[in-house]
Amino acid sequence: MLLVRLLDLAALPADAIPPDAARMARLSLFDWIVCGLAGRDEPVARILRGMVTQESGAPQASLFGGGAAPMRAASLVNGATSHALDYDDTHFAHVGHPSVAIYPAALAVAEARNLSAKSVIEAFAIGAEASIRLGLALGAGHYERGFHQTATAGAFGAAVAAGRLMGLDRDGMRRALGLCATRASGLKSQFGTMGKPYNAGIAASNGVECALLAQAGLSAPDDGVAGPQGFVPTHSDGSDIAAAFALPVSERFLLADVKHKLHACCHGTHAMIEALRSLCAEEGITPDAVAAIRLSTAPRWLSVCAIPRPRTGLEVKFSYAVLAAMVIAGRDTASDRSFTDDLAADPALTSLAAKLSVTGDPGLTDLHARGVLCLTDGRELLFAHDLAAPKAPDALATALQGKARALIGAAADALWTDVMASDGGCARELGHWLTEGGRK
Repeated sequence: MLLVRLLDLAALPADAIPPDAARMARLSLFDWIVCGLAGRDEPVARILRGMVTQESGAPQASLFGGGAAPMRAASLVNGATSHALDYDDTHFAHVGHPSVAIYPAALAVAEARNLSAKSVIEAFAIGAEASIRLGLALGAGHYERGFHQTATAGAFGAAVAAGRLMGLDRDGMRRALGLCATRASGLKSQFGTMGKPYNAGIAASNGVECALLAQAGLSAPDDGVAGPQGFVPTHSDGSDIAAAFALPVSERFLLADVKHKLHACCHGTHAMIEALRSLCAEEGITPDAVAAIRLSTAPRWLSVCAIPRPRTGLEVKFSYAVLAAMVIAGRDTASDRSFTDDLAADPALTSLAAKLSVTGDPGLTDLHARGVLCLTDGRELLFAHDLAAPKAPDALATALQGKARALIGAAADALWTDVMASDGGCARELGHWLTEGGRK
């Protein structure tokens, strides 16, 4: 029974979290704060921060960009802000962004209750695992139907993390998940607009709200997750509840498979970017040498990353065509500052982008891309990359620190020390990073 498994997971003792998952949770905390600091001046961040500041309320939790707000409001702002650049981590088993939905909820509750940073990381690990398992139960049909897993499954993970930090008992957690079943929401139609990062914010906010209401005694269905008329049966055409825990939590946490972005665009485009970068570097390819680009990708990405003629910098992040043109033209895809509205209208890139055709190949995974670069001299060069290829822990740490320095400068090193410390200090010290970009 799915609900029973989720409740068992929510009650798991912290020392049962596998070391590889615990380390990944710390790396994701570091990356989440970096992404939030880098996104604090984005329009969606300013708009939401302005809204909650105007509404006022108990200053319980820190906001990216300064100030404090009630737990629920802080979760909304921080989730959206950290997803504003679309530069945060991804779990491809259910195509969701764990950190931006769950860390805002965990940190807000921990700050309000003066808990440790270590408890935030532990709650995230459990909540993220719950969201991944629920995402697997919802199956590909949920995503293909138009739902954004970061917002839907992510809200349940946020509720687990928040409820755990609030000390909810098993019945309280059951009610929190039951209430989340009627609150979780988020659509892929928002992609390419500020609505996408807003989805991450509402996931975190919904999780905190449902945990708070459960703590206050609000009643809920016996099984709002997978019972009759519950979330899973009403939100997926192809649910697979058995798949959710086919690999038991006691054997392995799926959280350990999280992938972190090193390009400031949709993760579904990264395999193509890596493949083209390698090929262009090896062969010295220039834009005028390209006659055509034929790309094959997982079919699900065709409704996400295949905007042929993006109108804004945001839409470029979901355009195979323009991103391929950027790589071939030597444009920087790692810096978010590259993705401006002027970029979308650049005639040289637009001309090169028009040479790309993309098709879905059911034989490819979500992490794989391959294709052919056709040159004006008649040559056809193959390219391919698989993001599933394992990355050594030290190499990942180095890559994330390099990304952080590029986004927030010298403060990255101090943040790394704080997050990776054995105890991590208290949650409020992490909160200082959100408001001040460092400790007071």
